Amino acid sequence: MPLPDVIVVGAGVMGCSIGLRLAQAGARVTLLERSIPGAEASSAAAGALTPQMEADGPGPFLELCLRSRGLYPKFAAELEELSGININYLPSGALVIAFSEDSAHRLEARVAWQKAFGLRADLLSGEEARRLEPQLSPAALAAAHFPDDHQVDNRLLVRALSIAAARSGVHFRTGYVRSVLVENDRAIGVDLDGDALRADAVVLAAGSWSSLVPGARVNPGMVKPVRGQMVELRARLPLFRAILDSEDGYLVPRVDGRIIAGSTLEFVGYEKQVTLSGLSHILDAARALCPALAELPVQEFWAGLRPYTEDKLPIIGKGPMEGLFLATGHFRNGILLTPITAQLISEVIRGQPLALDLRPFRHDRFGGA
Repeated sequence: MPLPDVIVVGAGVMGCSIGLRLAQAGARVTLLERSIPGAEASSAAAGALTPQMEADGPGPFLELCLRSRGLYPKFAAELEELSGININYLPSGALVIAFSEDSAHRLEARVAWQKAFGLRADLLSGEEARRLEPQLSPAALAAAHFPDDHQVDNRLLVRALSIAAARSGVHFRTGYVRSVLVENDRAIGVDLDGDALRADAVVLAAGSWSSLVPGARVNPGMVKPVRGQMVELRARLPLFRAILDSEDGYLVPRVDGRIIAGSTLEFVGYEKQVTLSGLSHILDAARALCPALAELPVQEFWAGLRPYTEDKLPIIGKGPMEGLFLATGHFRNGILLTPITAQLISEVIRGQPLALDLRPFRHDRFGGA
């Protein structure tokens, strides 16, 4: 069976990784982006690969996240070989900090179910946590330690993926997708600024804008934007190694002394402004986790739009018509889920056996398209 011509709408980490995997399989891939590849949520993230730190419980979503985390060591090495860029994959571990007795009890329960599930996790006292990270606040009462949660530099990941995709034969085009072209109830391409581009398959990987593409038959409310504001601080030397998290915010330390602090969750539509209240919330949470940050300079701040679904699960797989495939709605886990999503979409399009059951992530779980 000949491999198809594929159009991928959206050149963030999802679109670039999907394009890379399809091109490596022999497909002819055109990747469409209205601006710079990865300029939206992919560049606005923190790069945390933390399925255990963020897990609510066992289930298909945790399995998806764990499988993707497991792909990252080889994925990072592959991208460096293809692009020449080291994405700074770091096995840093994560500490979730409790500042109250109630929070400590919740951490104890989380560690217990994760251990029962066969995952590495430990409940630490505040003193034990400070032995791991001496700069941690003296107010910390307890911590959950997840040594297998890691991180990458997401902006380096964006650059590496776009270069790797291009070198693997993906053709990039800049423009505005006016609509998906449909013929006999099948997606046959897209209208790019009035130019009809035909393909055997169309992949919609446009993040928070996926519901806005005319002709895709994606319900307007299926994927919504959620604003997340972020702050970057700068230390001369790294102050801590592990990702630090609390109920109010998190800190992701880079190897060069930068510290990414986040974040807010705001349903404000497509407004990307940074606000005083948002920055205040982030900086207060950062200082509570690590008081030494109070004297560091603020180097940068920004906001991004995360693609949100009502059940907080991504949409991966076949779309509402033949020839259309969806890879969107990854919310807070887009960077983490990049390699597994690319693998699964490539398998679906090529008719290959799937690495995971995609039924929990179908588009029609919301009651139809």
